[in-house]
Amino acid sequence: MSNFGDLQSLASSITAVTSPFRNYLTDLYQKYRKLNDGAVADYIPELALAKPEWFGICVVTKDGQVFEVGDCDKLFTIQSISKAFVFGLALEDHGREYVNSKVSVEPTGEAFNSIVLDEATNRPYNPMVNAGAIATADLIEGENGTERLKRLLEMFKRYTGREHDINVPVFLSEKATGFRNRAMAYLMRNFGMISDKIDETLDLYFQQCSILVNAKDLAMLAATLGNGGVNPVTGERAIDERYVQDVISVMLTCGMYDASGEWCYRVGMPAKSGVGGGITAVVPGKLGIGTFSPLLDAKGNSVRGIKVCEDLSQDFGLHLFNAAKSERDLQQWITGGAGINDW
Repeated sequence: MSNFGDLQSLASSITAVTSPFRNYLTDLYQKYRKLNDGAVADYIPELALAKPEWFGICVVTKDGQVFEVGDCDKLFTIQSISKAFVFGLALEDHGREYVNSKVSVEPTGEAFNSIVLDEATNRPYNPMVNAGAIATADLIEGENGTERLKRLLEMFKRYTGREHDINVPVFLSEKATGFRNRAMAYLMRNFGMISDKIDETLDLYFQQCSILVNAKDLAMLAATLGNGGVNPVTGERAIDERYVQDVISVMLTCGMYDASGEWCYRVGMPAKSGVGGGITAVVPGKLGIGTFSPLLDAKGNSVRGIKVCEDLSQDFGLHLFNAAKSERDLQQWITGGAGINDW
């Protein structure tokens, strides 16, 4: 005999299939799947193998309903999206003040791979640019590189509810071509921003960027943050609740490379993108969005992913600073039930 949890899961699955919101996402997918602006990243040779037509959209609500359209099971490397979540683990390992003594939280307006530090403090500007992410990775505790990587993979499992692998060819490709990242690491070591475990930390950073995910994983990552750090499907806590605010704050201000201001203005969701083609976006207290399309704009953000998030934000009033009531009540679209104030 099924228990209540099984029945609730079954009901959510039926809702996800029959909901008008799924039809909305299907229309959104059809609207943008032939948009061919942008180009696949090729500065890391393995990334150039991605097919431009790949495209997936996934939304996960705070009560665990999953809506998928397109190539949501297609695996790709997480790349810079990992930075937000590794930042969260560093906060759990060391606390807010110590982490902030090594990595600032200011937007840069510079490209993500710029070799630049704050002139006053010698800190990298924020955890979402490469220099800051390397400094953050350096803070992850463990006896050796293997243990530190294991902790990262265990963390991502708590967020997504499944185990993740490393794409070894991508890792080796990044390691072989990561000269700018090595320059950043040695510059930060000169100022005492990272430890002397430079090679170990760089390997960890290259490996975290090479973790394989799909659009559903990205939606689950965001939904977990939006649910106060608890995975909405498994019920497992992925991050201490007190640090969720830190992570999504920096995602909002710095998560979309040097287009973060434009994103905050037009979309208004804490988000993080990666040059693998993914975007993860958080609607606090409501849902998470994951998109995948490897065609990138000049700033390194997924062209189709941006369009999808813009439409969702505008059509359902999901901008974080939207003071007016949405013309379309998303909760009613999903379930036909309660209003958005009842979420």
